[in-house]
Amino acid sequence: MRRHGGYAPPVAERELTARSADGTPLHVEVHGPADAPAVVLAHGWTCSTAFWAAQIRALSGECRVIAYDQRGHGRTPAGSGYSTEALADDLEAVLAATLAPGERAVLAGHSMGGMTLMAAAGRPGLREHAAAVVLCSTGASRLVAESRVVPMRAGRLRTGLTRRILGSGAPLGPVTPLAKKILRYATMGPGVAPERVEACARIVHACPREVRQDWSHVLDGLELGLLVRELAVPTAVVVGSADRLTPSVHAERIAAGLPDCRSLDVLTGVGHMTPIEAPEFITEKIRALVATHLAPAVDAEEQAV
Repeated sequence: MRRHGGYAPPVAERELTARSADGTPLHVEVHGPADAPAVVLAHGWTCSTAFWAAQIRALSGECRVIAYDQRGHGRTPAGSGYSTEALADDLEAVLAATLAPGERAVLAGHSMGGMTLMAAAGRPGLREHAAAVVLCSTGASRLVAESRVVPMRAGRLRTGLTRRILGSGAPLGPVTPLAKKILRYATMGPGVAPERVEACARIVHACPREVRQDWSHVLDGLELGLLVRELAVPTAVVVGSADRLTPSVHAERIAAGLPDCRSLDVLTGVGHMTPIEAPEFITEKIRALVATHLAPAVDAEEQAV
């Protein structure tokens, strides 16, 4: 893991453990002022809280930024198993542990983190605490069938090969120039800066191979289309035009199914890792939702003047 530079994991003001419904201890980090508007960040498959380094650094001066490790990732153990129900349970546990009753936050999820927000769409915890949502580079169904990681025409053969690649239990090994080249092809846009490829590679290669493989089976069978309709808060959808893992067809389908889609942005030349490839854009999207939906309340005395 990088220790220096813009993509080094920021040091949290506070760390805590949230207990999920099955007792799994979830590693949670809190950055920024305790009385600031809250932002909750959910990372994707094979990543960790370090994935959000750019957003944490940019927002923690004005927001209380909460990031957590999904089960099996980073400093969170695997718990009793992997499922979309577990994703929703874990998010509810984090919201309950970090937000006051009735307190609302802007929630942002990347890839599997976006799937987490959709999986929790009908949950009481999300309905209580979500003021607005950002869905980055994610999908609700048909992830393997519509992936473009394998450069061939869509069909049973491509789907089968993609399933074998994404579900492989082979170790990723050290971060070598070849490993970075493969990762960039699969997950990032062609013009991405080398330091951003390096940051992604360090994060992804730190994920245990059994965790990577077990979660791949869950994602293969993902079916959250109906739950998209229950995400009844203002929602921004972002995808890269060069995303091979969750191409723009997913973002378009999600945007069409959302009750309150505020924007659909397709970022030219950007791949799947939008928060690292286009950090300023994702940060500003979150910041705008905070300004709109978490504006400080005017007290009664000020209103009376």
